[in-house]
Amino acid sequence: MSMPTTTDALVAPYLLTDDEVRSFDENGYLVLRNRIPADLLARLQAAATTWMADGREISQDDPAAIDYHYANRSIGRVMFRVDYVHNKGQAASLELLGSPAVLGIAESLAGSNFVPTYESLVFKNEGDGAAIEWHQDAVHPRNYRVFNVDVYLDASRIGQGALRVAPGSHREPVDICDLKDTYGWDAPGVVQVEMEPGDVLVHDVMVVHGSEAVTGNKLRRTIYYEFRAAEQIMSEGPWDAAWVDQRLRLIPLGLAEHAAANPDKPQFQWKISSEFAPETSGDTEAELRVAHTAHSPGSYCSAGSVPLAK
Repeated sequence: MSMPTTTDALVAPYLLTDDEVRSFDENGYLVLRNRIPADLLARLQAAATTWMADGREISQDDPAAIDYHYANRSIGRVMFRVDYVHNKGQAASLELLGSPAVLGIAESLAGSNFVPTYESLVFKNEGDGAAIEWHQDAVHPRNYRVFNVDVYLDASRIGQGALRVAPGSHREPVDICDLKDTYGWDAPGVVQVEMEPGDVLVHDVMVVHGSEAVTGNKLRRTIYYEFRAAEQIMSEGPWDAAWVDQRLRLIPLGLAEHAAANPDKPQFQWKISSEFAPETSGDTEAELRVAHTAHSPGSYCSAGSVPLAK
């Protein structure tokens, strides 16, 4: 048996253990404490502050305003989400994407042909304690793992809107309206997950999760990167091979950014197969924002929604 190379040995701790993978498959989520290095965390916090400030300043007539999402709350109109963060002028998002801390998770759960399918910053401003109702992000045939890597930039506490998760609820579509009407926020087995800055929560896109309304909450920001296997997308959609190729071009950009920012630290060794290896276009700006022409449907309970058949 050959010994691992120095680089492999250094990167190996970032891969999930067999026990962690089993726990994720059983429960639909996994908490990884202290996953993001302190210096990168600080850069991400600064980037998030800038993205939020830019979103408040952008004119609604600007075509770029489509990436900044607002909602009407009891406290007024508030921004809560920034999409396509890689083209928003802050290199830290690409550094995070190219880090072993993130890509080790992606490879462990999706295999070497993982595709970064979504990237966004979701947040609750101080004083904005609106509920995030029970939901499943996306419903799919479950032939492959589809998951989000949730990077917490701020603490999330019980009593202050900490995420509630229903372990094991990811195995099939759930009638969210029935769940809400029957149990409210206290469905059997539900856990509240407290998180610290730099912690990562990996969640299956079908695990039922949400957070109740609170008052006087502190700022809470989370960066979400979704990953899927290229094989899953080619088999089940909702995108095509050209879109997969475009999205995969983000990985070399992320790897280069992480290497530039961390020349003395271990770098992730990308093992993508030749079948899916992308060819860069040379147009970096275009490669940083590849829009979604379709979305996998989720399961929610809202006005006009149709309950899932039992």
